[in-house]
Amino acid sequence: MTSPVAPRAGAAIDAAIGPDSRRLSNRANLEGAGRQFEQVFVQMMVKSMRQTHLAEDIFGSKALDTFRDMQDEKLAASITSAKPLGIGKAVVDFLAKAQPDLNDTGDKAVP
Repeated sequence: MTSPVAPRAGAAIDAAIGPDSRRLSNRANLEGAGRQFEQVFVQMMVKSMRQTHLAEDIFGSKALDTFRDMQDEKLAASITSAKPLGIGKAVVDFLAKAQPDLNDTGDKAVP
């Protein structure tokens, strides 16, 4: 006789998460993720620029480093909200290609 098949290990995880993927099919959520991605990208770029040391930092401290990190975060948010670089839009367009119901049909040229 055959023994009963044990449930697979990931079944409990799948049941906890569930098949609800409504948030993935919403264009507004996708565009929000694109804006956040662009903000994180710009923040990392600014942080990398700050790490280049052109002169000796005579007033350096942990408090100043923390302040500069917070300042860089706000700077990145204001840069991406005022004049986006287009990275977020490129990510949104790329991800929307995989989901035809999210593509905008209004801006496509008719051959």
